[in-house]
Amino acid sequence: MKLPGSLKLHRFLLAAALLLVCQPAFAEKRVALVLGNSAYQNVAPLSNPVNDGAVIAAKLKEAGFDVVDSRHDLQAAETRRALRDFADAARDADIAVVYYAGHGMEVDGTNYLIPVDARLERDTDVYDEALSLDRVLVAVEPAKQLRLVILDACRDNPFAKVMKRTLASRAIGAGLAKIEPTSPNTLIAYSAKAGSTALDGDARNSPFTLALANHLTTPGLDVRKAFGFVRDDVLKTTGNRQEPFVYGSLGGNDVPLVPAKLAPAAAAPNPQAEARADYELALQIGNKDAFNAFLAQHPDGFYANLAKIQLAKIAAEETRVAATEKARQAEQERARLAAEGAQKTQQAKADADAKAAERARLAAEQAKEAAQAQANEAERKRVATDTPASSAARNAPDNNASDNKASTPAAGGTNLASLSPGPLQADLIKSVQTELRRVGCLTGAADGEWNVTSQRSLALFNKNAGTKFDVKLASLDALDAIKLKPSRVCPLICEHGFKADGDHCSKIVCAEGSVLDDDNDCVKRRAATPTAKREPAAPRPDRAAQGLPRPVAPQASGQIMCDDHLCRPVRRGCHLEFRTSEQGGSRMGGGSNVEICN
Repeated sequence: MKLPGSLKLHRFLLAAALLLVCQPAFAEKRVALVLGNSAYQNVAPLSNPVNDGAVIAAKLKEAGFDVVDSRHDLQAAETRRALRDFADAARDADIAVVYYAGHGMEVDGTNYLIPVDARLERDTDVYDEALSLDRVLVAVEPAKQLRLVILDACRDNPFAKVMKRTLASRAIGAGLAKIEPTSPNTLIAYSAKAGSTALDGDARNSPFTLALANHLTTPGLDVRKAFGFVRDDVLKTTGNRQEPFVYGSLGGNDVPLVPAKLAPAAAAPNPQAEARADYELALQIGNKDAFNAFLAQHPDGFYANLAKIQLAKIAAEETRVAATEKARQAEQERARLAAEGAQKTQQAKADADAKAAERARLAAEQAKEAAQAQANEAERKRVATDTPASSAARNAPDNNASDNKASTPAAGGTNLASLSPGPLQADLIKSVQTELRRVGCLTGAADGEWNVTSQRSLALFNKNAGTKFDVKLASLDALDAIKLKPSRVCPLICEHGFKADGDHCSKIVCAEGSVLDDDNDCVKRRAATPTAKREPAAPRPDRAAQGLPRPVAPQASGQIMCDDHLCRPVRRGCHLEFRTSEQGGSRMGGGSNVEICN
């Protein structure tokens, strides 16, 4: 009795394990605090820090940081409160970033961030009115993977110039002092290396901040390499007068602030492509053996169902033919019995058999029509499900693969290519011819015969559309590709004296004094050269014996006129002009070229 419950528990554990394996890794939690102090109350205000803080905050939000706390122009108490709140946010974070832009200074080797309300009249006031860098490091310390502090605070400090020193030995340096973090996985980036000052630049943002915005949040880029690119940009922008510097170290693995983007999954191949190609070949052949060979290769699926519908249609036709033959034989038997003077009972029986056979024939006819309607509906649905993208993809080298496959007998089945074509091919040919006429590649009628004219028109389509369909037969691939063309593909060819104007030929009219040459160009008429006249000499008697010269036979214009039977030169003084069926042209194909004589 415990076995079913045990099996349920095992299934539950297996499903839970698969769910854990298939789930993507949980995203890292990333938090950031951005501080920008510009509105100093006791010294000249700075223009860039608030703008710099806004740029960095926007970049971190765009990179998907979970928390981006952006504040500006903070007093000392407000700065301490911001650091305390951020320490709580970083408690369960993987990456913690603090960015500060504003005034900073170094006193006796210790670095301080200066709030906007600081006065710093004496050197000892820094302990009460400013915040040490160690306080910032305490705020980022809970982060597990990366602790990053970025200081754009190495500006020329105005407080140091007026500050009173309580001890002559107390050192107040320019810029910030060098620091070595004691916590692992901690980096401290200065806008200028220790002991030097940074430049604000002439733009809304400092050169250091602009470089950070370009490289720091690049997906998949290790943070150390990002700061290397920042250093190169700042050196180039400032003419090597300012060199950013990074203190601290990380392990051997890359540590990007923004994870790399996942490559899109490759599109899955179409599992029905092979079955579709085989079905189309069987459909072109159109007999029972072809569809049975297809089902031997593809017994299941959408195209297998279509093949079974086609077999039902063929079976209905065979039943109709058999019923018709049986009715004919019954009629012959009835006539024979009547001619021999058979008894009335035999005659009545023969009549009954004939009537029964006739009824069976009519029923078979109705069954055939129903099967034909079902097959037509199935074919319409199949064509509707085929997307243009799949048809276009088959025009590529897959056509060769399909041709090679069609020429090889299916394993365990019948060679599809060796079977004779059926009645469905005529409908396909007529559809291809109709589409070729629509795109201007066929001028003849869609008669359902794949003759030399039809093959030449498909070759012309291949040339102008860049396709490589086999011109020896009409295929569904060719039909799909031609249907994709919304307008004329093959160029309109006009006779001499006419030019293409959209889908029609219009006559070329030259200006007065110009004539049309053999290249269909209008050139100026040449003036006649005067010649000296000579009195005709009297005929010599012996000249008559030699006979008069024969008149020169009229020559053709150089144009050729062709119809469905033959081609002949256009007579001299005549030209060809395209006329629609309403204008007197051929009614087959919507019009034709007509010989016009002056």
